[in-house]
Amino acid sequence: MKYDLVLLHAPSVYDFRKNPLLAGPISDVVPSSPVFEMYPIGLTSIADYLERFGLRVKIINIANRMLMNQSFDVEKKLKKINTRAFGIDLHWLPHAHGSIELAKLVKSLHPDSSIIFGGLSATYYHQELIQYPFVDFVMRGDSTEKLMLLLMNKFEYGNTNYSDIPNLTWKKGTETHYNPLTYVPKDLDEFDVPGYRYTIRSVFKYRNFLDPLPYNGWLQYPNTALLTARGCTQNCLICGGSREAYGQNCNRKSLALRSPRKLVEDIQFIQRFSRAPIFILHDIRQGGKEYMNEFFSLLKKLKPKNEIVFELFQYADEEFFKKINDSVPKYSIEITLETHDERLRKFNGKFSCTNEKVIETLNSALKHGCKKIDLFFMVGIPGQTYESALQNIEFCERIHQACQLDPRIFYFVAPLAPFLDPASPAFEHPELYGYKKFCHTLEDHRKAITQPSWKHMLSYETNEMTRDDIVNATYEAAKLLNHFKLKYQLIDQSGFEDIERKIDKSQTYIEKIDSLINLPKEKKELEFVKLNKEIEELNRYSICGKNELKWEVQKNYANFFSLALVGLEQLYEEYLIKIRTQLSPKKREQVKVEIK
Repeated sequence: MKYDLVLLHAPSVYDFRKNPLLAGPISDVVPSSPVFEMYPIGLTSIADYLERFGLRVKIINIANRMLMNQSFDVEKKLKKINTRAFGIDLHWLPHAHGSIELAKLVKSLHPDSSIIFGGLSATYYHQELIQYPFVDFVMRGDSTEKLMLLLMNKFEYGNTNYSDIPNLTWKKGTETHYNPLTYVPKDLDEFDVPGYRYTIRSVFKYRNFLDPLPYNGWLQYPNTALLTARGCTQNCLICGGSREAYGQNCNRKSLALRSPRKLVEDIQFIQRFSRAPIFILHDIRQGGKEYMNEFFSLLKKLKPKNEIVFELFQYADEEFFKKINDSVPKYSIEITLETHDERLRKFNGKFSCTNEKVIETLNSALKHGCKKIDLFFMVGIPGQTYESALQNIEFCERIHQACQLDPRIFYFVAPLAPFLDPASPAFEHPELYGYKKFCHTLEDHRKAITQPSWKHMLSYETNEMTRDDIVNATYEAAKLLNHFKLKYQLIDQSGFEDIERKIDKSQTYIEKIDSLINLPKEKKELEFVKLNKEIEELNRYSICGKNELKWEVQKNYANFFSLALVGLEQLYEEYLIKIRTQLSPKKREQVKVEIK
């Protein structure tokens, strides 16, 4: 089968199966593993948009295929592919090693196919990326669906002049070109973000349901997410998706929103195949009061069957939770509080209100039907001391008592790891915000992610905490939190003992790795082989229970009839796409006019 474009998602470290690293808690509070096998949702919106114009686009989650099957042969899989171009995401910086190694392998197998990079980190490091001999293009910006279509048109007609495609970094011979970053769409309604219709259609169309799976375990727990906006109204110091970061990296000066109508249409579609929770990414209030009210009004009419999970960036009053509770049968909340320290929260920009307002927010949510609240604290934020990191657990106890010991609140602590986000204020102005950077270039990060323990992966220290302090404070805070949860019966004795054992072992291995790291190369490799098996066990849920992040659902999927109907509809949609593109061969060229 010949494709126009194959989109690949790499593991964080390409050879992770041969050389396990002590990643510890760096992925404990996200759905994916330390391999970071969950691909960015922009891959599906690109694939969906291109297929509307008759192109054949396939997504292969290489990271997940490697994780699911130890004997999965990446080279054999890639060698069989017949395509004009490969797209590789470098959205999150932990993929700095895997994405580059995968691109190198693909180019060796398909020297005549173009290699295209995209994503926020690729945008930031585009000048460095294009210097690799196996990288042909870097598509910059946060919205590249239309731009990818323009590039695919060039490939089809053999046109090698790419100077008229906005946001594109490219090379011709020894010359490198950086086209201006001028395409920044103001709304997202033209795109399905994510493209779940594409994903389901591709399973039938390309007869493979393993390749596009979002992350390991998705079949058992099929969470979905909807993007409300690109850009952000907040300016958190450590976030690469902050207002300032989007402005610098993507030339975005304002939010690009998906309309409430589109969001609700997507929820309506998702509930036809999944019963797992649907995450609404970003605080829905960013769009303004009218936007929020329209969304809740449409949700109320829909009466969604799935639990809806909302993110909060700032304090919310009782009226807000009344609206949610009136609009959906079941909902939950996620809050990244980061710290108990009001002063530091105000400095960093996240939940910049008093602790009394934090507790008021939580009690209002609990009072008005919230099923679950995930509350996240961090180690390594600007201005935080070792003692302050531990005091977060005291605040957990204060919250728990002020919320009448309600078991619906789930508490988590995690390090700011492994890297500072490029383009974030803290990355751009480390001295101003109390950071010392160890990694500056893409190559620095590529090398750092392959270090044998997460302590040595850390790309920073702070004025208040060294790498050792950040690691020790994380484990000590996790132990305190574990004891707190047992005290209030938020976990059982066996769960407590499991986490306690993993923390103790992790600390032991951190010390072991420190003692081995300066050994001669051959001796060091031999010693690390002995540690590999035991290290693997410590790389998942090393400081929290594996089920604490999950939402309880009675069943994960809709009934068989509904699933079959969705599949048939998507096949019919594919047939209509073929008819449209045959009747209107010039339709793709019209996109140029729209962009200009």
